[in-house]
Amino acid sequence: MRDDIPQSMPVRVADIRHGTDAVFDAWLYGLLIDNNLAYRMNPDIIASPEQLDFIVQRRQKEQIYLPCSDATFALLCEGGAGLRAQQGRVWRVVMRLVREVAPSRALRQRLIAFCRNRFRHYLRQDTLLPTRLMKRMTNLVLAQGEWGDLWRDRRRAANAQQNALLESPEVRRRLDAMPERLPADMPSARREMRLRELARLLCLSAFSRAINEQGLPPDDAFSRVLAQAEERLCALQDVMPLEAGERVVLLICDADGGIVFDLAATHCLVSMGFKVIVALKEDFYFYAPTLDDVEDDPVLARWCKKAHVERNPRLSKNDLVRLLRENDVLFISDGTRERLNFYRTSITFARAWKEADLILSKGWRNADMLLGTSHEFTRDIFCFWHDEEGFQARFRPRAAEAHKFSAQDIADLADVVITRMRQAHAEGRTVMFYSCIIGSIPGQTATAVALVKAFLESLRASMDNVFIVNPTEYFIEGMDGDDLMFMWERVQRSGYIDIWRFQTVDDIERSFALLGRKVPPEWLGKDATYSTGCTKEMRIAQDVQLANREMQIIGPAPSLFRRRSEYGVGKYFDASIVRR
Repeated sequence: MRDDIPQSMPVRVADIRHGTDAVFDAWLYGLLIDNNLAYRMNPDIIASPEQLDFIVQRRQKEQIYLPCSDATFALLCEGGAGLRAQQGRVWRVVMRLVREVAPSRALRQRLIAFCRNRFRHYLRQDTLLPTRLMKRMTNLVLAQGEWGDLWRDRRRAANAQQNALLESPEVRRRLDAMPERLPADMPSARREMRLRELARLLCLSAFSRAINEQGLPPDDAFSRVLAQAEERLCALQDVMPLEAGERVVLLICDADGGIVFDLAATHCLVSMGFKVIVALKEDFYFYAPTLDDVEDDPVLARWCKKAHVERNPRLSKNDLVRLLRENDVLFISDGTRERLNFYRTSITFARAWKEADLILSKGWRNADMLLGTSHEFTRDIFCFWHDEEGFQARFRPRAAEAHKFSAQDIADLADVVITRMRQAHAEGRTVMFYSCIIGSIPGQTATAVALVKAFLESLRASMDNVFIVNPTEYFIEGMDGDDLMFMWERVQRSGYIDIWRFQTVDDIERSFALLGRKVPPEWLGKDATYSTGCTKEMRIAQDVQLANREMQIIGPAPSLFRRRSEYGVGKYFDASIVRR
């Protein structure tokens, strides 16, 4: 253990907590800052805790996520030869990159000298994760000139090679071969054949780098590897039903490439009834495919004719669900040019993870991040890769506490409310929807709910033949802000609202009076305009009113709702006031 960190260091990354030891807290915060992972230091590019919660299942608010394996964390704490070995691998990759970009000896020497200086500087920090060291060093090299995507032509050549292999009689014979034995009933036989086909394609994908460099293995060895893959894919049987329906797979690609084999596997998943989201890199990361590749590479373009490429890094839940409804395959960027790092992945990627039923992750690098960590995750994960022992595959179930609300689940909840509104109309009752502050005042959510309950009970008692929708009455444990906004927008656009009432200052003052309490300072002057959620709902209300002119909007003037920015990712509360 290093001398500058406490002896009581956690052994596992999942055991890291903030607030247990002042010396450790200082070291940990320094680590987060050095690796540019501290959200409040750079909130524009670093994922918020709410966004991380889409992916990582934290046990406590104080639990800190680190984007590394337990083994790497141990090396960071110990220092020594193990850490130096990982840093040495980074240096060798950077030197390879320098040789690629430097056309002359003089330029190469200058770049090497510059890189050596910065490399030594970074090593003196003692807290830099090897993956972040790699990112910084590659950025330094790429920033020295207009190099473009250095591996684009290599990826295109590899893609052409993989496509030719898939079309070759030798490979087709192996991929299309019937199993010796199949279940007696047709549904089970169909399922097994599809799983075997998927296993064979994933095997080719896992070995793509080796195939590019060395060609296909000999016949016998090739057969053994495929059989190994089929056997190990049995772990997926329980998470791949015969009829997938609306189940979603998020496929995370790898720095070793193999995108053509990935796409073939994607087509197989679609034939099984899955929707597939394919996460690519934002820009250059060696052989890792990018969004540009999908549109610019003629080989990939043929594979992706019916797929949708989405470039919005901040896709809303509503838009993502709509795109999945309209497309079988959706391509997104994870928002990075580095190894998988959830602190830097885009909002779109986080929402894709949250909407997925299964994460299908390729390559040993991703496996190290997803399997080698004691952190738990919110979704089932299946990793596949290859090593010196052949094809490897491992299934990791989601955390027991993780909730999964599909779009259909949430739509069903919304439809319960819509049915009640429709019934109220049929009975000749007026339908009122109440938009109110719930989480915009930190630490006041319970109070906010109590205020709404007291106020609407009074309102119901004072009004005749009115059905009032109180959003707080329909909350289910595990739902986050994205789920709630998706649910309520469906309700709000149903066309059954006659009066849309927004909470006013008077409403809040009266609510406290009904509770027998004075208005505390944090609630003085507050109304619906203070809530980002209500701001979004006012925009929806105005849209609805254009189609339903008879609907009344009651409360603060719509113009007063323009102070707030878009709803926070996964939050129940306000994102920020717009600064102009």
